Order: sequence, then structure tokens, then C-alpha cells
Amino acid sequence: MMSNKAFFVALALVFCAATSISLQAADVVGRVQVGTGKNEDMSGVVISLTPLSHDRLVSLGQPPVQAVLTQKNKKFSPHLLVVPPGSVVQFPNRDPFFHNVFSLFEGKRFDLGLYESGASRSVRFDRPGVSYIFCNIHPQMNAIVISLDTPYYSLADNSGSIKIASVPPGEYLLQVWAEGLNSDEMSKLSRRVTVAEKQVQLGTIEVPSNESLAQHKNKYGREYDSATTSSYEPH
Repeated sequence: MMSNKAFFVALALVFCAATSISLQAADVVGRVQVGTGKNEDMSGVVISLTPLSHDRLVSLGQPPVQAVLTQKNKKFSPHLLVVPPGSVVQFPNRDPFFHNVFSLFEGKRFDLGLYESGASRSVRFDRPGVSYIFCNIHPQMNAIVISLDTPYYSLADNSGSIKIASVPPGEYLLQVWAEGLNSDEMSKLSRRVTVAEKQVQLGTIEVPSNESLAQHKNKYGREYDSATTSSYEPH
């Protein structure tokens, strides 16, 4: 049986080890510039760091979360949502009329069907990927859910600033996701990043001008019908 002295010595060693590990973690900071930087929206950019070591990636073990993507005033809020794989996202309808949330293009494919004001339906995003979300009634509604298998990421703010806090030392693949860019354009922005025991400065990450997701077909692959839209809204 362990004595009190041995117990406290062991506890002190564990505390010191944990403190040492936390002290080794570093912040990774930088700035995103979209296009010329004038009147461009920087908030639709996600910067992530994925460990190049497979063992490190597997050991991350992010727990899934419960998240909410609200429908209100014919908009999804938030427009961009990042969650770990396995997370469940609720889609509550806070408008006084019907919505039909769907995603049939990339990532998680689903169709929640028609549901009324006050109701909510949910989707489990069970694997990494990017899902583009739309409403089959209102063509102006769009959103993105990104399921990332790394906890080391940052959404750029309106000014373009990014910060990924407490990243352990190691080699990482920096990846950029920006709304409207194709996979080839985003792949060109990827690079290897070494994180040591002090803050890492990424500098300015220049992202080509992007386009919104406003133009798309309905869930049947056809153009939206304005008569259909009006039939599900109060007059």
C-alpha cells in the first residue's frame, strides 16, 4: 500500500509532467487576406492544422458535440459551423412559415423534408467533410457545416485575424478552406508548419477572391419556382 509521502510525491510528479506539457504548447497566429483585401469578407475562411503523424492524429480523439444551426428571417445562423466528426446539429425553424433543409452535393447528404414553424430536426455529421446546406423553398438560404478531425483550427474574423491556441510541438499540415474556392485552389494554399515551444507566426495567408453559394438548384436539380416559395408563406 502506498504511503502518504509516496502518494504526494507521485501526485507532484504528475502535476509537473502535466504543467510541462501545457507549457510546451504554442499559439499559432496569422492573418488572412482575401483578394485585394478591399471590401472582401474574411470571415468565410477556416485555417486548420492536422498532425502529420498518424498516431498523433488518432490520439486526438475529439468528442462529438451538440450544435445548432437556426433558420430565422430566411437565413441560417451561423452561416459557417465547424464541428468534430460524430456531432449532431439541430436545425430549428424559427420563421413563421415552412422550411425544407437539405444537402445533396458534398459531405453529408440528407433531406429533412418540409417542417413547420417551431419544429426542429437534426443531422449527425458522422465523418470529416464539408456539407453545403440549403432550403428547398428559399433559394437565398445557404450555410456550410465543416466536420474537422483536428481540434486545431481557427475561423478568421472580419479583419482576417486567426489564432489557433495551445498547439503541441510537432509537424502539421496547414490547410485553408474558403467559401467558393475549388479543391485545387485550396490545395495550393496548403503547407507544412513546424510548431515549437514558442508562438508561431504564419504571416499573411493570401486567398483568392471567392464567391458565395447563392446560385444553386433545388433538391430535384431544377431551378427554384417562385410560386412554390410563396405557397408556403403566410399572406
